[in-house]
Amino acid sequence: MSQYTERAVELFLSGYNCAQSVFAAFHDRVGLPLELALRVSAGLGGGVGRMREVCGALCGAAMLAGMLYGATQGADQEAKARTYQKVQEIASEFRKTNPSIICRELLGLPADAPLDARPQARTESYYETRPCARIIESAARAAETILFPEDTASWTSR
Repeated sequence: MSQYTERAVELFLSGYNCAQSVFAAFHDRVGLPLELALRVSAGLGGGVGRMREVCGALCGAAMLAGMLYGATQGADQEAKARTYQKVQEIASEFRKTNPSIICRELLGLPADAPLDARPQARTESYYETRPCARIIESAARAAETILFPEDTASWTSR
């Protein structure tokens, strides 16, 4: 496991949401202060605002693609396509170890599960019963594999 993947899991285990954990783990690689990385990714946890839609960890990885490849001009179709391609590659890599990119499906929740904006308390039981740390590890690894392939050579050959 790379330092970034380890950092992502550590951030989650210290109370940050899934999107924050993945995005902020790479803050130095995308030139952002840690506090800013945590703030801009804060609303995407829990499947975007705890609505259990697209996995927040995957959203954090997609944000990294935007930081590296994102268009800064509205008419820049090439940059948009490159960014979307990288996000699709990250999602494909993520799917190699996860059955879905949808939070509620990853958590085994029914489609009609009630929404609640309040996050659950982070207790020992919480961490023991949720697959989130493993999912965050998977999303961080996918981001690193696709966006920073030069870094993965050292930890994939072990």
